[in-house]
Amino acid sequence: MDQNRAFGEMPLPLFSPASDDVATPVVVMPARKHGAGAPSYLADHRARLRDRFMQGGAAAMPDYEMLELVLFRAIPRQDVKPLARRLIDSFGDFNRVLSAPSARLAEIDGVGPAVIVELKIIEAAAQRLSRARIMNRPVLSGWDALLDYCHTTMAHREIEQFRVLYLDRKNVLIADEEQGRGTVDHVPVYPREIIRRALELNASAVILVHNHPSGDPTPSDSDITMTARVARAADSMGITVHDHLIIGKSRELSFRSEGLL
Repeated sequence: MDQNRAFGEMPLPLFSPASDDVATPVVVMPARKHGAGAPSYLADHRARLRDRFMQGGAAAMPDYEMLELVLFRAIPRQDVKPLARRLIDSFGDFNRVLSAPSARLAEIDGVGPAVIVELKIIEAAAQRLSRARIMNRPVLSGWDALLDYCHTTMAHREIEQFRVLYLDRKNVLIADEEQGRGTVDHVPVYPREIIRRALELNASAVILVHNHPSGDPTPSDSDITMTARVARAADSMGITVHDHLIIGKSRELSFRSEGLL
């Protein structure tokens, strides 16, 4: 083996060097210090970006640079800036890239399994962090944290998702469960299943939550009718429906605040 051989960033053990994730090719310039692997200007760019992140955090970084930081791990030796920009152009922003369905991500030139896995790890971590702030805690006194969690989990979904948050008699969140998924503008909801599960958990109250992929949280007539059905079924069993939240892209609507519940 050539003792003078130098290596650039190596792929993580999770991924094979033969991964089919390929970003837009770059012209390999003569390396100043490295005889092989990533060109030195590319390594310098990555180092500068990481330093900026560590010194100033994410607030001052545009979305495509945040994506670059994520893509560094999946694509070790190529310029990932063009791919980051393609992803932002395709989905709109950093959050929507992370929450995009895997099948949609795979349609983007340069995206393969390693990139998809990396994005989904970041998405799952964000959801887990926000969920930890509300589970087993009084929900009504931590309403902002609850809204943050709902937006993190649901705001950028491309199909409707319906969740039920189950609370005990002290309004502590004891379970957060997805009740159903549907299409871009409809999700089936079964009041009987919601009440059955509440009784199983010995829950005293529930909060209903669903998203509107259109981004507009204005309730439809069917949303209002469904909520009334759930409220009637819950009331008959001594269970309180505290609220029904509709999550849009940048804001939410509360049935309780709007006088709809």
